[in-house]
Amino acid sequence: MDDIIFDTLHNLFARTGISPSEIDILVINVSLFSPAPSLTSRVVSRYNMREDIKSFNLSGMGCSAGVVSIDLVRQVFKSCKDALAVVVSTEAMGSNLYCGKTRSMILANCLFRSGGCSMLLTNKKSLKNGAILKLKYLERTHTGASDQAYGCSIRQEDDLGYAGVLLTKNLTKAVAEALSENLRVLVPKDDTSPVGNTSVASLWYVLGYMEAKKRLKKGDRILMIGLGAGLKCNSCVWEVVRDLEDANVWKDCIDRYPPKSMVNPFLEKFGWINDEYLSFVRQG
Repeated sequence: MDDIIFDTLHNLFARTGISPSEIDILVINVSLFSPAPSLTSRVVSRYNMREDIKSFNLSGMGCSAGVVSIDLVRQVFKSCKDALAVVVSTEAMGSNLYCGKTRSMILANCLFRSGGCSMLLTNKKSLKNGAILKLKYLERTHTGASDQAYGCSIRQEDDLGYAGVLLTKNLTKAVAEALSENLRVLVPKDDTSPVGNTSVASLWYVLGYMEAKKRLKKGDRILMIGLGAGLKCNSCVWEVVRDLEDANVWKDCIDRYPPKSMVNPFLEKFGWINDEYLSFVRQG
């Protein structure tokens, strides 16, 4: 996790020319890992940041934590003029790998991977010419008052004591209801066409992919939607303020996407596990 956080921060500071000592607000979101001292304290210590920095360590917020962090910075900006904020979004899956046999808990092992990103936000007018995106609207919806929504994605132990993330059959229904309620409030605020609609846990990677593919042009608006356990649906609209075409993290492989074939390479290599004659493997 240190490698992900500090590598992205190092690249961010080098790319923007901003010194760590200039940062006024620091937000880190990792849902399944909450150490003491906090991750924000590790960053402050590593970069010798100022004593008056406003730091926030968010945990347990699920896959929508990225948008939650953006909203937190937005709220702090209201009382902090001409400020610089850094948001770090990542996840710790290694210590949360499920080792049991409950199918609805094994699924999470297949869905999530390691990765992360860091972004710089500011309300300084003097830096607007260097911005690539402008936040237009942000809307948050929390349906945790519903037992069905609250329990559709939850970390717990199985009957044998193995901890993992349980995904129930109510997940799709809870997501649909939260998404519908969120967009009902957001959409009337603005015409969000053209829209870039991203998936749950890969918001910033997909945004980087769109930039690398030179799909983000000045004036475009991007609808970013994050869905997380609880259940939460958070969305925001970004406006592209200049043409973007930096290959960023995709620079070594962008030419290979989208793939010409949608054949799953893992099925080609490990598909034999589904052979009916090997059922004893799955039952063991």
